[in-house]
Amino acid sequence: MQKNKLFNLINLLIVTVVIIALVAGCSPLRTAVQSLDSSVSVDRTLRFWDSGPLTLDPAISSEMSSHTYVMQIFSGLVKFDSELKPVPDIAEKWEVSEDGTIFTFYLRPNAKFHDGNKVTSADIKYSLERACNPQTGSQTASIYLSDIVGVKDVLEGKNTQISGVKIIDDSTLKINIDAPKAYFLSKLAYPTAFVVDKKNVESGRNWWRNPNGTGPLKLNKWNEGALILLSPNPYYYGQKAAVNVAFYILAGIPMSLYERDKIDVVEVSKTYIDRATDEAGPFYDQLHVFPEFSLQYIGFNTSKPPFDDPLVRQAFCYAVDKERITKLTQKDMVARASGIIPPGMPGYSKDIKGLDYDPEKAKELLAKSKYGSAANLPPITVTVPGWGGIDVEDYLGAVILCWKQNLGVNVSVRLLESNAFHYNLREEADELYTLGWIADYPDPQNFLYTLFYTGTEYNYSHFSDKQLDTLLDQAAVEKDYDKRIKLYQQAEQMVVDAAPIMPLWFSKNYMLIKSNVHNFDIDPLGVPRLNSVTLER
Repeated sequence: MQKNKLFNLINLLIVTVVIIALVAGCSPLRTAVQSLDSSVSVDRTLRFWDSGPLTLDPAISSEMSSHTYVMQIFSGLVKFDSELKPVPDIAEKWEVSEDGTIFTFYLRPNAKFHDGNKVTSADIKYSLERACNPQTGSQTASIYLSDIVGVKDVLEGKNTQISGVKIIDDSTLKINIDAPKAYFLSKLAYPTAFVVDKKNVESGRNWWRNPNGTGPLKLNKWNEGALILLSPNPYYYGQKAAVNVAFYILAGIPMSLYERDKIDVVEVSKTYIDRATDEAGPFYDQLHVFPEFSLQYIGFNTSKPPFDDPLVRQAFCYAVDKERITKLTQKDMVARASGIIPPGMPGYSKDIKGLDYDPEKAKELLAKSKYGSAANLPPITVTVPGWGGIDVEDYLGAVILCWKQNLGVNVSVRLLESNAFHYNLREEADELYTLGWIADYPDPQNFLYTLFYTGTEYNYSHFSDKQLDTLLDQAAVEKDYDKRIKLYQQAEQMVVDAAPIMPLWFSKNYMLIKSNVHNFDIDPLGVPRLNSVTLER
């Protein structure tokens, strides 16, 4: 999924919000805090600062700011356990045919929606077909559901029903996929496959502002621009949540709220990392670092000059001193990336040879390109998410400076409003764009196929290589694990050499957590597990 980069802009954004509020004669900070404190028992409430979701529709959600909520309110046939292996969720169990293409799911008899109505096989089938319906506008269905027989026909408007999904009875469902694929069950743990209530969806266009989900938490209150409150779902079939979860929406400077005991958990930005890691300071014992399967990168739009020429893309990669930039601008909170697959994830290889800093080679490649020199390049713009009046992140300024100094190339910046950026980047991207990607399931296919296979929804670079596509198709159906991983590592090296993107760094999650908060965890996919949290006040 697209990584939410909002925290890199927190301080500038908050300052802007506060100034606007003061000019208007109101105080959004006081309003948000009062809204929570006057309506919720703090003793049973886990409190966060947040920017709020862009959507709560599981079929639409594709970035972390929305996923944080969607993953608590909704659920699907399967989920990931603590080791990121697919395990039963709404499905109590399943059986797989000998050829690995037919999955028979048996639903839990006690699986219910938030309103108490039972979840049936018809609900699962409806939800999958709705996600694939072109009118829904899902950007994720083609990626996460296209292995199911008949999905492509629905996506193309040729059919309204998925032929590979069959209802056996109210609690039994069969799903037929086009070939045996090791990652199929993991894909079903992504929100696109989550169940929604048909009656709820048909209640109106903004149905998701009053969602009737099946997850461990339900939406209790949504005060626009102030508070989102989630409460335990009494009908949940799994581990029931023990606390309410309140999100202050843009309610102030997060670290300040944490220090004043207005929130219980806060993400540590690079602005505060020195304070958080100071062993003699007040926060050191509260600092937790969670691994994250994510990649931050700059993409080259290969459908536009000058990045239709691989020599130009390679030159831009060699011209950037990523080691120095990540060290200075990210305060050692990240690891420089030469390849695509993050450390710790299946398929990661330290032997991937990256296009690392070599300014002389960068100049040679640009001279060998069809453009011959920087003087012959067309205007180049990088598309980034942001808001009016807010500057771009400092790492990008350093990258642009490297291109100027080492290649003599000027690059301009275009800010695209965050909502439009996340859901319209494929059409809006200029010659360059910045993006972060977090794995949706722990498999190299989720990076290499999703981001670089010809025509996929998240292939924002518009990159196409038939040899790579063939290799990825071969890896998808390879049954031998070791052989499969080697195929993906071969594919990764091909991507790095072709340079449709310039990998920058792999991230971690740095969090401060109050000592009275127990069992709070964020998995490497960036998803917090909130129904296991307990509090002591």
